[in-house]
Amino acid sequence: MDKNQLAAHKGQRIHFIGIGGSSMRGLARLVRGQGYEVSGSDRVASHATEKLEALGVPITIGHFENNVHGAGFIVYTAAISADNPELLEAARLGIPAIERAELLGQLSSHFSRSVSVCGTHGKTTATSMLAVILADSGLDPTIHIGGELDYIGGSVRSGRGDLFLTEACEFQESFLTLRPSLVLLLNIDADHLDYYRDIHHIESAFLKFLSRIREGGSAVLCADNARALAMRDRVHCSVVTYGLDGPADYTAAELAHDEALCYSFTALERGEPLGRVRLRVPGRLNALNALGALASARVLGLAFDEIAPALEKFGGAHRRFEHTGDVDGVTLYHDYGHNPEEFRSVVPIAAARAKGRLFVVCQPHTYSRTKALFDEYLTAFSGADEVLITDIYAAREKDPGDIHATQLVEAMQKEGVSAVYTKDFDGTESYLRARWKPGDFVITLGCGNINLLNEQIQKHG
Repeated sequence: MDKNQLAAHKGQRIHFIGIGGSSMRGLARLVRGQGYEVSGSDRVASHATEKLEALGVPITIGHFENNVHGAGFIVYTAAISADNPELLEAARLGIPAIERAELLGQLSSHFSRSVSVCGTHGKTTATSMLAVILADSGLDPTIHIGGELDYIGGSVRSGRGDLFLTEACEFQESFLTLRPSLVLLLNIDADHLDYYRDIHHIESAFLKFLSRIREGGSAVLCADNARALAMRDRVHCSVVTYGLDGPADYTAAELAHDEALCYSFTALERGEPLGRVRLRVPGRLNALNALGALASARVLGLAFDEIAPALEKFGGAHRRFEHTGDVDGVTLYHDYGHNPEEFRSVVPIAAARAKGRLFVVCQPHTYSRTKALFDEYLTAFSGADEVLITDIYAAREKDPGDIHATQLVEAMQKEGVSAVYTKDFDGTESYLRARWKPGDFVITLGCGNINLLNEQIQKHG
């Protein structure tokens, strides 16, 4: 058997480099659930590493050569650099190593039905919606999500059915390891421009992914996103469309929302009403995500009466417009959004819920994204009373020296945005506490560690 296949290493320890990553921690749990011994390492401790340790997974904080000693197989995240000491030591010792996406592809290939949810924005939420539908339907699916969903007990679910559901990430074209039988494509927009040359390169990657759909498979495309809809004429598989704004196979009538901006609508299947859908999660984008999940579930053969109750039950995934607590009469929320387009979706929801002023705290994610989408940041916070910008979260990158959070703040101020630079968590908390009043609303935005600011504020009471 090929030594780069997980199945070739039964009885050996599988070591995960960067195990705390949103996908890595779930894969480690799936592999452990299949009877493998698992270990891991990461740069810093996190809630994810603590949860894995509580399950009995040995984890080392820091990357050291001896972490791979005795391992039979290595899985690493794309964020790990080529000069990582564990990767170099594994190569010296001849221990086979594969990237995270390759392992995901291997695991999903064993299922007769494999469903992938892709798009620049909204993958975790849409995948989570579909996860609840499928788990409630009796199909007993195996699920892999790039976030935490309480309904399945975390980021993964091991099932005995023939169906595998996964979030499919376009970062560095990692989704090209998958061979799905059904793809839900939410949108195609500019992002990860540290890897992609331009939007045309991004479109090309999504087309490659859709071209990997298994024979007899289907694509569910969002008609409200022009680039996603354009794939309809470029793929060689069955296509179903959905949308709130224009003609599509699945549409919504009588779209309405309550005071909390939670939407309800009558779902139409090729013009015929299926019934009423009611959501507990806010925002028009979530109504669109729900319609995409519904269309996908219908392609899989589920009845509307199985789908609608599951969507109404869905309460959201962690770090997706999540209420984290209240301090001094101030409401605290967090959202994983890390792209200006995502900010535009979530800030108006926060503004609608704020009884007083709305403070938005944004932690820009990576130097390359901040530079590439610099101008987009300047108009992304409409509805906020004040925008606080922290230092850029480097993630996998080194500081290039030509971009800083203060440049972003200065440009925003020139555009008339009430923006301020608050370097770190302590400075941000001090600024907020000196100015907020009961009834105000604070939302932190970013996919780095900005969620820990919410915890810090609540810890201080």
